[in-house]
Amino acid sequence: MTLLDVRNLSKTYPGAGGSTVKAVSDVSFSIGPGEVLGVVGESGCGKSTLGRSLLRLIEPSAGEIHFDGRDLMELDRGQLKPVRKDLQIIFQDPFGALNPRHTVGGIIGEPLKVHRVGTRAERAARVAELLDLVGLPADAAKRYPHEFSGGQRQRIAIARALALNPKLLVADEAVSALDVSIQSQIINLIADLQKRLSLSIVFISHDLSVIRHVSDRIAVMYLGRIVEIGPSEELMTNPKHPYTQALLSAIPRPNVPRTGRIVLKGELPDPANPPAGCAFHTRCPHVMDVCHSDRPKLARPQEGEPDSPLEVACHLYKAA
Repeated sequence: MTLLDVRNLSKTYPGAGGSTVKAVSDVSFSIGPGEVLGVVGESGCGKSTLGRSLLRLIEPSAGEIHFDGRDLMELDRGQLKPVRKDLQIIFQDPFGALNPRHTVGGIIGEPLKVHRVGTRAERAARVAELLDLVGLPADAAKRYPHEFSGGQRQRIAIARALALNPKLLVADEAVSALDVSIQSQIINLIADLQKRLSLSIVFISHDLSVIRHVSDRIAVMYLGRIVEIGPSEELMTNPKHPYTQALLSAIPRPNVPRTGRIVLKGELPDPANPPAGCAFHTRCPHVMDVCHSDRPKLARPQEGEPDSPLEVACHLYKAA
């Protein structure tokens, strides 16, 4: 079964001098019930734009988003509102995501109030239940966001996202703004809640070492496109795309010599003026003539690595 099916999703912005910036370009993937898809890539590759476009917090420029059997792109604002109960997001910044004028109880209970779920007493009971679920005391409901640490604020944001029992959760860099010592606590909390509640999650991060702990599958993005996607363990142990290999080589590993590090030369290309052919060819250590002119399609290799469960967009692996 498929809960979320995304086809050829694109998002463009007007750039300087009449140019067009392709933040997300022709992205396709699917997620099953209870599955976690990690989305990873450098800053500026389009990860956050993709996550927000899935929920139509940013309106996509083209493509299809089928969620639970309905095409979200065909729904107007009124029709989309009841569907939003099943689609929630955790934002990156736990300081800016919470209204400082509202109590924690009011913040967590707001989705219930907006969607007219339960009586006042039932909503208060649900808030207490959610606070306990994310490891915060019941009296936190009467306090304000500024009274909490960054990790505690992110727990509040998670509780709010879970208030309506969503089917799909987008975690947009949910731990990158936190201290390293707190990151593991929030990652473990999200992983535990995912199992207990059978949540489907799109987990966005720039850190592959974080992604691997929570994801069933991983999608690697480069300049607005998915260049490799597949099962987490296979991608982490036997990556195919040179970009994925470079990302993995940069992960620090205790007591392991830093040999085999792949250092990419040059900067991320300008999305307003992307290179022709494969966008990665300007930095790729295996660049070939065909890379300059032909854009590779995301497909399972039929030559070179025919038994791999990964899909890769690279001319090193010919598709059928």
